[in-house]
Amino acid sequence: MAGAAAESGAFAISWDPSAPRLAYGYGPGSLRELRAREFGRLAGTVYLDHAGATLFSQSQLESFTSDLMENIYGNPHSRNISSKLTHDTVEQVRYRILAHFHTTAEDYSVIFTAGSTAALKLVAEAFPWVPQGPESSGSRFCYLTDSHTSVVGMRNVTMAMNVMSTPVRPEDLWSAKARRASANDPDCKLPHLFCYPAQSNFSGARYPLSWIEEIKSGWLCPVSTLGKWFVLLDAASYVSTSPLDLSAHQADFVPISFYKIFGFPTGLGALLVHNRVAPLLRKTYFGGGTASAYLAGEDFYIPRPSVTQRFEDGTISFLDVIALKHGFDTLERLTGGMENIKQHTFSLAQYTYAALSSLQYPNGAPVVRIYSDSDFSSPEVQGPVINFNVLDDKGNIIGYSQVDKMASLYNIHLRTGCFCNTGACQRHLGISSEMVRKHFQAGHVCGDNMDLIDGQPTGSVRISFGYMSTLDDAQAFLRFIKDTCLHSSGGWPVPQACADTWEAGAPSEEGQADVAPTVMRRHSLLPREDALTGSRVWNNSPTAVNAAPVAPLVCDVTRIQQTPSEKAAGVLEGALGAHVVTNLYLYPIKSCAPFEVTRWPVGNQGLLYDRSWMVVNHNGVCLSQKQEPRLCLIQPFIDLQQKIMVIKAKGMEPIEVPLEENNERAQICQSKVCADRVNTYDCGEKISSWLSTFFGRPCHLIKQSSDFQRNAKKKHGKDESGKEELFSVKDLSLRFRANIIISGKRAFEEEKWDEISIGSLCFQVLGPCHRCQMICIDQQTGQRNQHIFQKLSESRERKVNFGMYLMHTSLDLSSPCFLSVGSQVLPVLKENVEGHDLPVSEKHQDVTS
Repeated sequence: MAGAAAESGAFAISWDPSAPRLAYGYGPGSLRELRAREFGRLAGTVYLDHAGATLFSQSQLESFTSDLMENIYGNPHSRNISSKLTHDTVEQVRYRILAHFHTTAEDYSVIFTAGSTAALKLVAEAFPWVPQGPESSGSRFCYLTDSHTSVVGMRNVTMAMNVMSTPVRPEDLWSAKARRASANDPDCKLPHLFCYPAQSNFSGARYPLSWIEEIKSGWLCPVSTLGKWFVLLDAASYVSTSPLDLSAHQADFVPISFYKIFGFPTGLGALLVHNRVAPLLRKTYFGGGTASAYLAGEDFYIPRPSVTQRFEDGTISFLDVIALKHGFDTLERLTGGMENIKQHTFSLAQYTYAALSSLQYPNGAPVVRIYSDSDFSSPEVQGPVINFNVLDDKGNIIGYSQVDKMASLYNIHLRTGCFCNTGACQRHLGISSEMVRKHFQAGHVCGDNMDLIDGQPTGSVRISFGYMSTLDDAQAFLRFIKDTCLHSSGGWPVPQACADTWEAGAPSEEGQADVAPTVMRRHSLLPREDALTGSRVWNNSPTAVNAAPVAPLVCDVTRIQQTPSEKAAGVLEGALGAHVVTNLYLYPIKSCAPFEVTRWPVGNQGLLYDRSWMVVNHNGVCLSQKQEPRLCLIQPFIDLQQKIMVIKAKGMEPIEVPLEENNERAQICQSKVCADRVNTYDCGEKISSWLSTFFGRPCHLIKQSSDFQRNAKKKHGKDESGKEELFSVKDLSLRFRANIIISGKRAFEEEKWDEISIGSLCFQVLGPCHRCQMICIDQQTGQRNQHIFQKLSESRERKVNFGMYLMHTSLDLSSPCFLSVGSQVLPVLKENVEGHDLPVSEKHQDVTS
């Protein structure tokens, strides 16, 4: 299958008639019926992160829980009846695992581990390494650079043993094979280990399983050194969607992770060890169940005879092991086996690859850059993974964080970053080792959202298909790319599948002509939506500067339709050129509706009671509008005199919550907000019941303890956009959840400020606010508008920053301090900004940004 060039604003896919037809689905049964029956929770969701973790089916979990309810499973180290049942069931599961990989207990042993990473660590620690010395060149640990972090991390273990590690690039091994580079001396028994993935978790590239025997036989050598080579095949990614025949490809070590195959249980993996190398493994520590005999008072220890008993320290997670039987059974029943899964998932990847690679802007520029070593011609060389970056029409890369946020607005779940595979990321994205070091010095770490540095990408976007993925998923993803990248180019239809190849009834894409919207901006001081601040107003002791984590923000809005009711009291029609506070908002409950005031006290952590409460789910996890948009429909009101907060919502009776906890009854617990630990307490069953009724699921209201403070942090900003409509100041204020709205002259002028003064209060500008997809939620209805984020992003050259975080630099808490509507705002420019740009006060040399 190959992508065809776009014609007349549309594109199509041409199919190679000589190419073998791949099976889609699993026989006569409808894949949609399977999805509805087994994965009903996916309704309205496009899940494309199966390489990260696939999903368990409903019947799989029901079968397992039924098993637990009907049987008694005791500790397998005991000798009673229930323990004997556990032991026998676990052994049966070992046989089932070996059968799944087309081998038997005569050839392989199954060692259960806490995941594939633990299996790799076990090999690193137990392999019979020979250190370098005067009489020996020592063992070599070699690994393909296109390897998971957990493989590369083995080198630290070997380094401690004085064993040399050598990274091998894929192209070097290919060229070595072409040269037939070998170093075979049957008399040299020096043990070496080569590790490589059967499938790259970065790009989905599949490396030849034939390398196993070629390297073990000495016909192909990763490096030129004499000795006996052993091979570790990292199969964790590969076996999630493909069969592995260990009778034909007998790797010495094969780490696997079961949740990648059928979703549950997590935290359980295995190391398959070939029995011919098992006796060579060395072990230092011994845990419960691994000893045949030992003495507590003397250095006497005799290990168990079998390799599984020696290396499974303590009691294994036997209930999780038992769950594997139900995973294998369900997978076989639903799909007919791994060969069918391989064909099905690859057919989806092949189709999506062809459609994605054919997408072009009207000027002919490609919409995406795909990172791949194959043309997706066969599942033998490519897995169901597509790695790419989105480009603009000038060929510039759009940061992966931006794509991730946009995808979430379409309820598409994908993965971004480097995917724990720095080697492949460097190779495909052209990132040198020096650049990696510079990126780290610039603040970028693995897993963060710093996606572009000096215009260069630090990572990419990955989608991957699983056994329950459908053509609808693929087309929904393609529509997302079309809508977000080609919205201004007219209706570009998503390519439809051939009728004789795909399941009938695939949805069609209707062309939609999108018009570039008008983007609004206005000055505002916006604390981060996810921030949860304290509630104390003043006390008798001054507060240190770094102990006041209020993080206000400054933004611009131009071309605003402003109604008289939205204008600040005391601000004249023609006086809006000055910087004046026009609106003040509190957000007492995180992600809930604002409470507008004209004058409000300021405490050591910001506006009094701002973001002091939050709604959490039954597991104590904080909810935001990203997960629960209806939070915006809950309206809190604060009465300082009565010391209560009244909470209202449509269809619900108002309810009161005290502003302060009863110290004698409040039970303090810890929660996390924006990766920060905070002390909180539960506000009681009455409000919990009220919230649970409103949301239709168990919820609680918790409040940050008034004597707990979070440290101020410099924030990094995000983008958002708007649709073809003029937003009122009120609507913008609600969407961007500003605490303080300030009139101004020009859009984004606040980004040139170093500090500001409002009355007697001084604030240091910490940095831009990164906007998230919450600004796409209409705060009056809870409905999403995906175009908001996109349009702000485009107007800001993909930066998606709107506003600046502020922190108190001075605050006398010995007397009440207030912010008021109508107060003048005096900004101080940054050192490198010309003073004539803005009307500013004198610069203060002792304040740093």
